Amino acid sequence: MTQTVRVATLLSLSAATLLASGYRIPEQSLNSVALSAAYVAGANGADASYYNPANMSFMENGAYTEVALTYINLPEVSYTDSLNSAYSGDSKEEKFLMPNLHYVSPMVGNWRYGLSITAPAGLSKRWDESFAKRTAEEFTLKVIEVNPTVSYLVTDQFSIGFGLRGVYTDGVVKSNYPAVTTSRDLTGDSIDFGYNVALSYKPIKDVTLAATYRSKVDLTVEGDATLNGYGGSSYPGGGASVSIPLPASLALAAAYTYDKTTVEFVYERTYWSSYKDLDFDYDYALSGSLATFDRPIGKNWKDSNAYRIGLSHQCTDNLKMMVGFAIDKSPVPDSTLGFELPDSDAKLYSIGFEYKVTQNLKMGLAYLYDDKEDRTVTNRSVSNTTAPYGTFTDSSAHLVTASFKYKF
Repeated sequence: MTQTVRVATLLSLSAATLLASGYRIPEQSLNSVALSAAYVAGANGADASYYNPANMSFMENGAYTEVALTYINLPEVSYTDSLNSAYSGDSKEEKFLMPNLHYVSPMVGNWRYGLSITAPAGLSKRWDESFAKRTAEEFTLKVIEVNPTVSYLVTDQFSIGFGLRGVYTDGVVKSNYPAVTTSRDLTGDSIDFGYNVALSYKPIKDVTLAATYRSKVDLTVEGDATLNGYGGSSYPGGGASVSIPLPASLALAAAYTYDKTTVEFVYERTYWSSYKDLDFDYDYALSGSLATFDRPIGKNWKDSNAYRIGLSHQCTDNLKMMVGFAIDKSPVPDSTLGFELPDSDAKLYSIGFEYKVTQNLKMGLAYLYDDKEDRTVTNRSVSNTTAPYGTFTDSSAHLVTASFKYKF
């Protein structure tokens, strides 16, 4: 049966996105992919509306647009069980196309306006192996954020920015425990809101210091659910709800330009400690084998840090090259890591270019490789028989982004 639980959020945390710590996806434009998201103080195109709206005030006058499409490939993740080789197996390979759009208006006095439509979290993790399917046959999440922004030029050297976040989530959760003929199949959606703020300061012409903050968005989902259990027991089709955080994040950045080369350092802290547990609420109490779906699952994630560096060089009047590197720490403690999100610390490597086709039109291509560390956990016990007790290997992600930019 189909269980409809408007759970896009739950997926948000469970939908193993391997592109950043947890389930966030920081790379939402050509430059951010090419620079491993070391793109805050130096954001100077249409995507400044998303990465640092305060910087919109410093851009040359005119209207800027960027349309980009990112192909994401998540190779199979291998799991080797230390106690029972029959529990070992591989996840499915995942492929996605992720579009995004950015716009910055001309100056209106000291004000400037922007709009970004992005996919800041989500993706999917699916397992065919019978042991992993007990908790994570499929976790799939789609998140779309509409982010209108505004900047105000306080002085020639200082600008502030502000934005509103409208976040739409849509997801699927499936689990299948054939030994006790118990399964779930959830689908749902939600709309939730937050905000972001930014400031930029230019102490001298070639240096920009910036800080941005994106608020937590509680992904709250309500819907209907039906469940299948041992002996034909089922959920009678009442309501269900769940809430999961899309966490707050703070970025501190400094960019320096010398002649035709810009280097940027970014420190980013993501406040994952707001994710304490995963808890579904149902209109009716679940009993028997179905009760497993009604127990809160402890997560107890911790705040995590990312350290990024990006280098851009204007090779010719028409060609700009970019490279990036980042270290991204996982927020998931060993004690709560599961098949739905086998996350680990990562190193990111990226490269890209931007080419001016005409005076107003630019096109570009970028590639990013996210290399996750192997991770061993020993979580299975008498009270938690579906948890992993072994090693996850081969976790990684590949991103390829193509972009067109136009200035009016």
